[in-house]
Amino acid sequence: MNVLSIAASGLAAASLRLQVSASNVANAFDTGPLPDAANATGAPPAYVPQQVDQIDIGGGTAATVSAVSPSYVPRYDPTAPYADGNGLVAAPNVDLANEAVQQIIARYEFAANAKVLQAGSQMLQSLLDIKT
Repeated sequence: MNVLSIAASGLAAASLRLQVSASNVANAFDTGPLPDAANATGAPPAYVPQQVDQIDIGGGTAATVSAVSPSYVPRYDPTAPYADGNGLVAAPNVDLANEAVQQIIARYEFAANAKVLQAGSQMLQSLLDIKT
C-alpha cells in the first residue's frame, strides 16, 4: 500500500534525523586546528557537523545528510597543543539549541508516522476481515 510506504519513509527520515543530531551533540566539543594554523600537522581535524535535508519524492520522503556550512567557528583555547598564535582552535559549528529542536522534531515525526502505519495496518486487517 502506498500509505504504508510513505509512512515507512517518514520513519526512516526521523531515525536519520535523530542519529545525525545525536552525533552532532556527542561531538560538539571535539576541536581541531584552524586550517591555516602553523602547528596543525598531525592534529586531528575538528568534527564536521551534519544536517538532514528532507525532500518530497512523490510517494514518501527522502532524507539526505550534508555538512553544515561553515563547518567550524574559531574558539579561544590557548591550552590546546594545536592552537594558533592567537590561541584559537576550530570548534564544530554545532548549535545545541537547534539540536534539541531537531531531536523533538524527530520524535514527533516518528510518532506521527508510526500512527499512520498503525492505522493503515488496522484498516487492512478490517478489510481482510469483511465477510460476504
